[in-house]
Amino acid sequence: MSGLHIPIDTPDGSRTTHAENLLAPNPSAMTLDGTNTWLIGAGDEVIVVDPGPEDESHLRRVAGHLGERRVTQILLTHGHFDHSGGAKRFAGMVDAPVRALDPRHRLGDEGLADGDVVTVAGLEIHVYGTPGHSFDSLCFWLPEDRAMLTGDTILGRGTTIIARDGGLADYLRSLDRLRAAAESLDARALLPGHGPVLSDPIGALDGYITHRRQRLDQIRAARRQGAKTPRQIVKIVYADVDRSLWPAAEMSVAAQLDYLDRL
Repeated sequence: MSGLHIPIDTPDGSRTTHAENLLAPNPSAMTLDGTNTWLIGAGDEVIVVDPGPEDESHLRRVAGHLGERRVTQILLTHGHFDHSGGAKRFAGMVDAPVRALDPRHRLGDEGLADGDVVTVAGLEIHVYGTPGHSFDSLCFWLPEDRAMLTGDTILGRGTTIIARDGGLADYLRSLDRLRAAAESLDARALLPGHGPVLSDPIGALDGYITHRRQRLDQIRAARRQGAKTPRQIVKIVYADVDRSLWPAAEMSVAAQLDYLDRL
């Protein structure tokens, strides 16, 4: 890999040798700067990963940015709306199929599954099943750039939530799998679904794993103090977090309680 290009103020325009990010205009507390739409390819063929929400201005920007290049496939890291909402509209604009793990989000005959290898212009994209944030979360390894596209499994800032269609046990296994892969593959970058590129994959993954273990310890301690419901635990464990994020924190706490109750 010839190195990363990371803009100082925004993830928009971040790139590796064969991957480039176009940022969707949907910033929020949950989506950080917005959804990262990744274009992967060489020459006149491109794969688009996560077209983003159903935002006409963003979809037209992505289509216009392609120039004469042809989109061969659209891949989804998972089916949450901020990643997949614009997929059908974009597919119609560029005449390309949509591939995803969840059949509900596919357009065309082919899905995606762990172990699949997708090619574009001679480049390989290896599919890693990484359930946890959602049941259908996938990551994509780009060997030529030694970069892993992580969707919402790993974010460029902060930590991800365990959504209602995810699970903590799966997520912890996915983190361990990505950590092992980052080391064995000598990964040089994580390209997240939100936030900036991470140029220290092992450090980022170690941080995520440590954070999850610490949160579990904090929830155990909150329970010992008498907290029982997700809201009661959030008030203790997430006391220093902006209250606008408490509903999302409650989802994660519910997932962690379910995990602890199953041990």
